[in-house]
Amino acid sequence: MSATPLLRPRDGDALRAEIRRLSPTIGVPVLFGGEVRADTLRLTEFSGVRTPGLRGLSVTRASGLGGQVLDSRRPASVADYRSAMSITHHYDGPVLGEGIRSVVAVPVVVAGRARAVLYAASRGVGPIGDRAADALLLAGRRLATEITVRDEVDRRLRLMEAAAPQPAADAAATEELRAVQAELRALAEAAPGGALRDELRALGERLTRALTGEPVSGAPRLSRRETDVLLQIALGCSNQQAAQRLCVGAETVKSYLRSAMHKLGVRSRHEAVVAARRLGLIP
Repeated sequence: MSATPLLRPRDGDALRAEIRRLSPTIGVPVLFGGEVRADTLRLTEFSGVRTPGLRGLSVTRASGLGGQVLDSRRPASVADYRSAMSITHHYDGPVLGEGIRSVVAVPVVVAGRARAVLYAASRGVGPIGDRAADALLLAGRRLATEITVRDEVDRRLRLMEAAAPQPAADAAATEELRAVQAELRALAEAAPGGALRDELRALGERLTRALTGEPVSGAPRLSRRETDVLLQIALGCSNQQAAQRLCVGAETVKSYLRSAMHKLGVRSRHEAVVAARRLGLIP
């Protein structure tokens, strides 16, 4: 079975979303960026450009401002690109062709490695303002968090693929799969809001169906939150532990657990887990 992530969205989509978020408020006319693959930055996402020169440009380590950031994993800037002595000028053609003079670049660092670079630029000489630079740094941190979550989901999917039970799999392997599934659902709730959270939830639901098969005909319909709570209870979590993992209050967990127990027609946490598994509602 392939170890390629099943449903991981393109990291470039998250980069594009950050650029769109920044564009109306940052007060800088040009924003762009790209992902880093095999130590090469490829510029793919843009806002405010007038020419095609930067599109698809590949920036290698230590070359230009982006390559410097890629190499150092630290933000860097130039107040006048044309005369800057602190960078190489491998990309003068497309940069100056766009009319860019002032630039700040921010790396998106995950686990000690630059995974993307974000730029803000203007066509005038002079440093990019602190407010714009701070906004770009914050966007870089948001992207780093999102990519970290995506990496963790991929890791857990690979664990599930490696541990996928054969017909004669023992109970310990099955319990491990249940634990990974519950942790995946918790990761979805801890992920940044928006499209990533929705995609992680959809992935969790698909994995639940893959592990359990379709629910038994006539089984009660549990809400997403009720299912999440039961998955944590099935792992032996207390209400407080489940609340911490799902990023909700302990009273909220109690409420969802009571609702699930009522739907399942049971009187205890243990009975709720047993009934939900029997009905194919949780793995």
